[in-house]
Amino acid sequence: MDTLASPDRPSVSVTAPDTLRVIKRTGDVVPFDAGKIAVAISKAFIAVEGDNAATSSRVRDFVKESAEAIEQTFARRLADGGTVHIEDIQDQVELALMRSGEQKVARAYVLYREEHARAREESGIEKPHPTLNVTAADGSRRPLDLGRIETLVFDACEGLENVDPNKIVQDSLKNLYDGVTIDGVSQALMMTARTLVEKDPNYTYVTARLLQDNLRREALSFLDVAEDATYGDMAELYKPAFVRYVERGIEFEQLDPELANFDLERLGEALDHSRDNQFTYLGLQTLYDRYFIHRDDVRYELPQVMFMRVAMGLALNEDDRETRAIEFYELLSSFDYMASTPTLFNAGTVRSQLSSCYLTTVPDDLESIYGAIRDNAMLSKWAGGLGNDWTPVRALGSYIKGTNGKSQGVVPFLKVVNDTAVAVNQGGKRKGAVCAYLETWHLDVEEFLELRKNTGDDRRRTHDMNTANWVPDLFMKRVFNDEEWTLFSPSTCPDLHDLYGVAFEKRYAEYEEMTRNGQLKLFKRVKAKDLWRKMLSMLFETGHPWITFKDACNIRSPQSHAGVVHSSNLCTEITLNTSPDEIAVCNLGSINLAQHVVDGELDNDKLKKTVRTAVRMLDNVIDINYYAVPQARNSNFKHRPVGLGLMGFQDALYAQGIAYASGEAVAFADRSMELISYHAIEASSDLAAERGRYESFEGSLWSQGVLPIDSVDKLKAERGEQYIEVDTSQTQDWDRIRDKVRSQGMRNSNVMAIAPTATISNICGVTQSIEPTYQNLFVKSNLSGEFTVVNSWMVNDLKERGLWDEVMINDLKYYDGSVQPIDRIPDDLKAKYATAFEVEPKWLVEAAARRQKWIDQAQSLNLYIQGVSGKKLDVTYRMAWFRGLKTTYYLRALGATSVEKSTVDRGKLNAVSNGTAPQASAPAAAPAAEEPRGIDDFLKGKGGQRPPSAGEIDELGCEACQ
Repeated sequence: MDTLASPDRPSVSVTAPDTLRVIKRTGDVVPFDAGKIAVAISKAFIAVEGDNAATSSRVRDFVKESAEAIEQTFARRLADGGTVHIEDIQDQVELALMRSGEQKVARAYVLYREEHARAREESGIEKPHPTLNVTAADGSRRPLDLGRIETLVFDACEGLENVDPNKIVQDSLKNLYDGVTIDGVSQALMMTARTLVEKDPNYTYVTARLLQDNLRREALSFLDVAEDATYGDMAELYKPAFVRYVERGIEFEQLDPELANFDLERLGEALDHSRDNQFTYLGLQTLYDRYFIHRDDVRYELPQVMFMRVAMGLALNEDDRETRAIEFYELLSSFDYMASTPTLFNAGTVRSQLSSCYLTTVPDDLESIYGAIRDNAMLSKWAGGLGNDWTPVRALGSYIKGTNGKSQGVVPFLKVVNDTAVAVNQGGKRKGAVCAYLETWHLDVEEFLELRKNTGDDRRRTHDMNTANWVPDLFMKRVFNDEEWTLFSPSTCPDLHDLYGVAFEKRYAEYEEMTRNGQLKLFKRVKAKDLWRKMLSMLFETGHPWITFKDACNIRSPQSHAGVVHSSNLCTEITLNTSPDEIAVCNLGSINLAQHVVDGELDNDKLKKTVRTAVRMLDNVIDINYYAVPQARNSNFKHRPVGLGLMGFQDALYAQGIAYASGEAVAFADRSMELISYHAIEASSDLAAERGRYESFEGSLWSQGVLPIDSVDKLKAERGEQYIEVDTSQTQDWDRIRDKVRSQGMRNSNVMAIAPTATISNICGVTQSIEPTYQNLFVKSNLSGEFTVVNSWMVNDLKERGLWDEVMINDLKYYDGSVQPIDRIPDDLKAKYATAFEVEPKWLVEAAARRQKWIDQAQSLNLYIQGVSGKKLDVTYRMAWFRGLKTTYYLRALGATSVEKSTVDRGKLNAVSNGTAPQASAPAAAPAAEEPRGIDDFLKGKGGQRPPSAGEIDELGCEACQ
């Protein structure tokens, strides 16, 4: 491509850094020129389609867009400038043609490259530079140390299958030029390795290990421990680096001075340098960019040092601090369990804000409203996610006694909340985040539903914050029965806010009667189904408000004696009481479930050990935590809630050969969550025996011997049997736990909640939370750059059957990581590697329902729906309520036009005959659980009968669904 030039070069918008340069095959370095990319793509089209392609608007637009996209790829990858080899650019051109479906042009381009490569090889015109000099940081130059490069690369490849260190070395040398900086050499090695990730997932570990060289050089030189070091050197250097790190961190007033009183020599000996090799490239780069402590933009923290810093921070109040710190370190550094992001950020620092989530209730007076907004700012500053209950605030048109005027309602205040979240960006580490909750009977609910719309009065829109519906059971019953629903202002019926279940239904009916006899003037009557339709329509159109269920959260709450759950949190997994005097706090961490599947079976003994240590770590957070507002401290010390969750559920299924959309997966969701619940409740009870019960224990469901699995019966009784169906099977000796809890008590009011784990799962290199795989091959873009992500489980299975080759890679690229349209992939692997949008949502709901019966809080449940219709949304969310779920989270929806490429008959693309591949193996076993009922069966309810007058919604009112 570097030989192409044209005076008629297409116009391309250039945004790449001025310091971005291209290494030609001769070794010469020239400025990056996006116009040459456009010329190459244009000539490829002309070669296939003839001269008409030169004047085709379709081709012209594609050429411009592709050239700019490729340019942006390198601009993001090398944000501060650097060099890129001509071959890398041509790889991107080929990828752009494949992704766009221009198969003929792509093939022609591939053949063109191969033909010219052979010609260059035969002519011998490309000779590498015989010597290269490297420029040091002080400007001095010295010969390139090829021996050290080979040592780094071979160390990085050690123990990994299907990686070629010689190829990395040889290809990296092509990306070097005389005078390249030391960082440029490291960058060339990493870029070479990361481009091979799509060939074999093990290259992500190679890339991460090469990145370690940069980390070591930066940290060790800053700590005056060494100029540079290899992986092997770190077996001896980690200890002195750790000791020096603690000294410098305290000197810089970044680390808690109390860390110096630990036995640093003993802790340094416990650091295991081999665990650095566990990281994927995405995981390690994420730690480097966002988590490592830095000074003057120099990261002087290394991975194992960070984990020990967190462990020490969580062990500050332990009697035997060193032993506990090592125990905590072992759990974190092995990836068996990972603390939440605030804990990783701040444990062991001078400002140890370790909690994840805060829930507040906003009172109905101006001083309190702005006090709540101030609390949001203070909590957000220290990396807390926020959930605000806005239901008490009077509705639009309500009477204001003090001014004899009328209220503007909730929405104008939410605009202020939105802008506060933008302004206070969690200490400069990540965007501030808040979710506002409103009950479905609130008179402002219809305008609340539209807050995220891109049209309308922007002064009444909140484009940056999240919103969620707090839905009472009575509303859902009226949707099922196609009845009317009445909207009220809380200023005239304030007690509805604190009522739920049968008590809510009775009082709500009384208020409705008051509207009929003239006692209540401010109200609005609507059809429940119409409001439900609008809720789903806005959810599809804007992604908000999410749908969460008030009564399930309250009736099953262990703390129903101590208050009311008025909302969930930012991610819908926390369900704790709030009041003007109490800001609920939750402290999160997640078990890596994949790490506990050993030889294809869930290892209960290992899981028990992990859970017990994790619960202790979470309980320690409460005492060590920094509280930005007094209401949060008051609540946290009174109730001591924690939220132990899980991640890597999909990986755990892969490890057992189970498809997500299967009865076996539902059974595993049930069994694994039961074991976590069993061990977590016992661990908290044993902590109560050691440290004392939480203050508000008496009167709780725990004190009555009512465990989460038992509270399902309470929900059935309050809601009515015809409106709920939940499997309540169990396998453990729960009577033993009930007896223990009654006698010993509980250390924590709440113990379990499944959070999204978006970032910490990246650190551990596993799938997020309880999510199905999003795609089997894709490029992930975030603040740390672009990362090719390949499903290593899938690759290994395809290799075993002789199906992993260049053709398969190209097919997966074309089909956006989906295996379904590829003919030669056997059906059992298609089932196993179905992606999120290929798993029917009924399986997501059913697995979540099996977990929910064991959890005292809730779970962040994303719902993926392909080929969205109004009926499909309607049934999915009704089923979530019917199955007893407490909350749902994001709706991820694909319309029919978005999924067309994966459903049309293009399975022949680059296809190899099935006859060349091994026969598909039979399923391993019959499903372990009955398949969830379909749409019609669900709506019929129990016994084959529909709930009274249940009416489906055929289509939503938005154009995208029609």
